[in-house]
Amino acid sequence: MSPHIPPSIITLTLILFLFLFSISIAAASASASASSNLTIYDHLRQQGLPVGLLPKGITRYSLNTATGEFLVSMEQPCDAKFENQVHYDSNITGTLGYGSIAGLSGVTAQELFLWFPVKGIRVDVPSSGLIHFDVGVADKQFSLSLFEDPPRCTAVSLNRLQSQFQFQAHVDGEDVLRATS
Repeated sequence: MSPHIPPSIITLTLILFLFLFSISIAAASASASASSNLTIYDHLRQQGLPVGLLPKGITRYSLNTATGEFLVSMEQPCDAKFENQVHYDSNITGTLGYGSIAGLSGVTAQELFLWFPVKGIRVDVPSSGLIHFDVGVADKQFSLSLFEDPPRCTAVSLNRLQSQFQFQAHVDGEDVLRATS
């Protein structure tokens, strides 16, 4: 003989299950929506990096949270000034990890009259107050305080870019752009 469960208990159990299921769906939706409201600057901060690594004027970005790969887009290329002149292409890509950006593309830094592609950025020890830029042929150190806020970026026209870079040289196996000015 099988036990008999009253229909009211079955109904109550079903209602409770549906209620808990809908709460879990709502919580997951709220969590997804909260992460979609984050800016690229929020993601930098979450990864222990200063927000001033990327300029103001970002129009859109995408980030694969599983791999850290990102794409940042701006209306047009621009230049910013820290200790050195930095050029940002209209599209910047890389892989975001805790305390670092690897495989960076779309950022170049000027040293004297040469422009070097910035290939990576890392903060080894945040308390040191230093940030390292990998420019291929060298590792440049800067004060973290230079990158506390996103810099204002001056738009660069394509004509100015073409006249700014006279030719591309090859130094120690690395591509380097020589400035004409």
